[in-house]
Amino acid sequence: MLRLRLGLARRLFAAQTLVVLAGSITLGLVAVAVGPAIFHDHLRQIAGHVDPDTARHVEEAYASASAVSLVVALVAALAAALAVSAYVARRVAHPVGQLAAAATDIAVGHYTTRVAAPGLGAEFDTVVTAFNAMAGRLAEIEATRRRLLADLGHELRTPVATIEAYVDAAEDGVLVPDEETWAVLRAQTGRLRRLAEDLAAVSRAEEHQLDLHPRRIAVADLVGTAVAAAHPRYTDQGVTLSEQVGADLPEVDVDAERIGQVLGNLLDNALRHTPSGGVVTVTADRDPAGVRITVVDTGEGIAAEHLPHVFERFYRADAARYRTRHGSGIGLAIVRAIITDHGGRVTADSSGLGAGTTIVVTLPAADERR
Repeated sequence: MLRLRLGLARRLFAAQTLVVLAGSITLGLVAVAVGPAIFHDHLRQIAGHVDPDTARHVEEAYASASAVSLVVALVAALAAALAVSAYVARRVAHPVGQLAAAATDIAVGHYTTRVAAPGLGAEFDTVVTAFNAMAGRLAEIEATRRRLLADLGHELRTPVATIEAYVDAAEDGVLVPDEETWAVLRAQTGRLRRLAEDLAAVSRAEEHQLDLHPRRIAVADLVGTAVAAAHPRYTDQGVTLSEQVGADLPEVDVDAERIGQVLGNLLDNALRHTPSGGVVTVTADRDPAGVRITVVDTGEGIAAEHLPHVFERFYRADAARYRTRHGSGIGLAIVRAIITDHGGRVTADSSGLGAGTTIVVTLPAADERR
């Protein structure tokens, strides 16, 4: 139990004290065992035969002088060693104690806690840097979690409130079920279903649990299939959709269904934010990293302060307007997760509101992917 109550500084001090005591005892025993024999030998070499009484007096003088010198030296050395041990123990234990206190703060949710570098060497600095990075990451995760719960509540509130209002009206006899009623209820339940499916999809993607089945395929086929699938929706809303695929593009090793999901999400997102009469263009060309697929629209654009966040779950530059368009708010998060799992990257760019948006997806070529 005593061992459990001792702090790190006291343990270090006790350990170093034991080392000093062991060294002191060893030094004394060796001096007592070896010193007289050496002294006798030197005495014979210098004086030859020595009278026993004289030899006894000389030996007593040697023993007395040696004992006094040894004791004084051992006491002085022990005091100096203990002082140094106390300083070293405290110097090492203090930053460890700070780190332990900071870890306790992190454990109870104080994610703003940080630890200063102790200056005890590269190893301690590495530990502190890693700890601070972990704390920062946990703070980001906590902020994302809170925003996720808040946004999820907003997403669920509208369809649930609509369904509840229709059910109440039907129970009170105010509402007579007809085709319009069923259409509204189907739309709201469909919205809930899409939200649940999108949440499941982005969670699997961000946890790298997607079941990918890559195969070698031409980029022109990927783009052509996605554009053909989206074309009727674009025609209905009066938005022009075109494609431009460069010649002699290398093939890519991808899961065609997942990349189709990526392009579908990008095209749906562009359509939601491009008014009638606008244009959305999909291009594919070479990139130093492989193949680049670009989706450019002439729609609303994105303000500069929102660009770094467009691939985050539920992030919206204009939440109220976005919800009216039945977007779940996680389509671009799914895009980033899928593309990352394929070894690629995705970026967004816009010159500002009203200037349109450009989304660039880069995939490694089949012969370049590792």
